[in-house]
Amino acid sequence: MTSAAPEKVRGNRKSRVGQVVSDVQNKTIVVEVERRTSHKRYKKVVKSRKRYAAHDEQNQAKVGDVVRISETRPISKNKCWRLVEIISRPE
Repeated sequence: MTSAAPEKVRGNRKSRVGQVVSDVQNKTIVVEVERRTSHKRYKKVVKSRKRYAAHDEQNQAKVGDVVRISETRPISKNKCWRLVEIISRPE
């Protein structure tokens, strides 16, 4: 009887889509993610932004790119996200 090795399950990892706002640091990009939520009392749609430092091993993402980042183990003091894919590049 052959048993296939179980595939490693990484659990529930968060994923975000945002725009690269800085690529100055080596192997690091800063991604700004914008969310739209409804205000609890006034019901107005409010935009909020957050910036994430993400690991980019090959330095392939540039400013203006729309990228997908995923949660990972802590890489440094501020980095616990990594670049998964580049969705689009500006023309």
